[in-house]
Amino acid sequence: MAVAVSGLWCPNPTISRIPTLESRRMSVRSGPLASVASLSSPPPTIQIVGGKAPSWYGDGGASSSNSYGLVDVEGDEDIDWVKMEADLYYWTKALRPVQWYPGHIGKAEKELKEQLKLMDVVIEVRDARIPLSTTHPEMDSWLGNRKRILVLNREDMISKADRNAWAAYFSRQGMKVIFANGKLGMGSTKLGRLAKDMAANINIKRRAKGLLPRAVRAGIVGYPNVGKSSLINRLLKRRMCPAAPRPGITRDLKWVRFGKDLELLDSPGILPMRISDQTAAIKLAMCDDIGERSYDVADVAAVLVQMLIRIPSVGMLGHLLLLSICSYCLSSNLFVQKLALHLFSGDTHQAAFRILADFRKGKFGWVALERPPR
Repeated sequence: MAVAVSGLWCPNPTISRIPTLESRRMSVRSGPLASVASLSSPPPTIQIVGGKAPSWYGDGGASSSNSYGLVDVEGDEDIDWVKMEADLYYWTKALRPVQWYPGHIGKAEKELKEQLKLMDVVIEVRDARIPLSTTHPEMDSWLGNRKRILVLNREDMISKADRNAWAAYFSRQGMKVIFANGKLGMGSTKLGRLAKDMAANINIKRRAKGLLPRAVRAGIVGYPNVGKSSLINRLLKRRMCPAAPRPGITRDLKWVRFGKDLELLDSPGILPMRISDQTAAIKLAMCDDIGERSYDVADVAAVLVQMLIRIPSVGMLGHLLLLSICSYCLSSNLFVQKLALHLFSGDTHQAAFRILADFRKGKFGWVALERPPR
């Protein structure tokens, strides 16, 4: 059965697992994809689930336009992140749980715990968009008192305000933080230098005992697809570790040498056997930090729509409208369905994947999905 929605035929939307939201009007700036959705309907009304009304910076403000003719602004100070997390918990309750634990992770976790005993310093890599969701709940107990460097990778995908907020937050916790871009190598040189400096006392103690100095041993750990292998390759300035933009590429632990003074351990992404925090799990799915088989792409895209329409720095709803959906959506599920009808011959999976892919490539601008707790 199908129903007519604003002149378009869509599947019956009577069952929607994502809650509907109070409607708010917004205008959309013209962009390179505007011609895809040339419709004569009135300005679209999109229903938003609770929370504060998003601010749409149609006049340009103090920011620059991205490739879609939308506006990026510095930071998202007006967002009620506590309510965002509460709503995210509510939205995900009805969805299929996101769980992913391929066989190689259990083996790698066991081996990693043994190798940790040999490490002078541990480099934990997290996704800068979701730093709290990309740390293993048992990481602190595994590391104990070992020196740790925290690397927030993909710094190019969050705003300066977000970077400052996270830097201040982790500094208060006494953690050394480096922001990095594994693809371009930003932060890699600083990381190598800091790892050597933090473990310098190792060789001082060895000399005092009459032993010869040795290379500093640093282990690089973190969730899947957060950029561990890319950082190592950038440090070494050659491709020593397999790396690709999807989870599960690295399956074995591998020691590589960086000059005479530093040895690095590349390790597979380690996840809990069961992820109890499903709000964190769905953010892993949004950021491609967990295997795609673990979640329903359409569900994740729909929740992502719900989140991004609240973030002023995105103007994301305008982007999706330019991608060819127009009028009156009663839920984000229907939103994805209408995009599918316009561009993908009704293929909801392809439409949802396009939304996620554009977000992961940074086409919505600087977007952090988490802010430090207050």
